[in-house]
Amino acid sequence: MAQDTGQNDEMVTLFSSSAHDAEMEANNVHALLEASGVPSVVIGPAVLPVVEFQVQVPRTHLEEARKVVDEAEEAGPDAAAEAEADSET
Repeated sequence: MAQDTGQNDEMVTLFSSSAHDAEMEANNVHALLEASGVPSVVIGPAVLPVVEFQVQVPRTHLEEARKVVDEAEEAGPDAAAEAEADSET
């Protein structure tokens, strides 16, 4: 008896997710199925959209905000950790 490859079957959804890691999960499920001999395809967008994150401040505080960021960059991560620890006490 020949093994049914499922090539003539209607495709149905086994897994669906729109979570932040949906592509990775779908690829993991696909790999698991393929390794087990179950034919499967991943359906989804070819290119993920690039989401831009912004931090906005009032224009009247722009110079002050730049100064704060510049000083934090100059001080480095140790200063940030120290400042966070000080704020917790």
